[in-house]
Amino acid sequence: MLLPFYQQKLIEAGCDEVGRGCYAGPVFAAAVILPRDFQHPLLNDSKQVNAKQRQLLKGIIEQEAISWAVASVSNEEIDQINILKASYKAMHMAIDQLNSTPELLLIDGNRFIPYQKIAHQCIVKGDGKYSSIAAASILAKTYRDEFMMRLHEQYPQYGWNNNKGYGTAEHRSAIETYGLCEHHRKSFNIMPQQLSLPI
Repeated sequence: MLLPFYQQKLIEAGCDEVGRGCYAGPVFAAAVILPRDFQHPLLNDSKQVNAKQRQLLKGIIEQEAISWAVASVSNEEIDQINILKASYKAMHMAIDQLNSTPELLLIDGNRFIPYQKIAHQCIVKGDGKYSSIAAASILAKTYRDEFMMRLHEQYPQYGWNNNKGYGTAEHRSAIETYGLCEHHRKSFNIMPQQLSLPI
């Protein structure tokens, strides 16, 4: 069972990011402030619910949340500032867009760069523990998946409709065959190493 809140007094926003480990595409983050009485039996960490359930939950969260926002940082910027900083930046950008100001941020994970003067609490595997973080994980995941499906139409050879940019065997094989494209994260050192040199 997800816990509805970390504490009772302050307005909480749950924050999560998706796509940190991907070979291609942006990293997405979401921030969500839920009403005190919000609950839904399907709500969970986005990895624990299927695509159809995530789409259903996305609509419910967008309709019922006090405030929600989604933001992304491009693969080019990931290459410039590194993926960890890009993940924090995407979360900050999402919090920026909330139309209610939270008093406490619940962050999925064990590290965070403080946002302005708002207190935060890092929670390892928080997307499976607190409703607002789970809701943020659902929004970040659904928005990123939709983005990667659009990129797939441009570059179908990489199978992004299936792997969403993660380093699956299918994706690694396509990189070996076709090389990298403009949406790949060049700083991730994902080009296959040449194992033998021709003599």
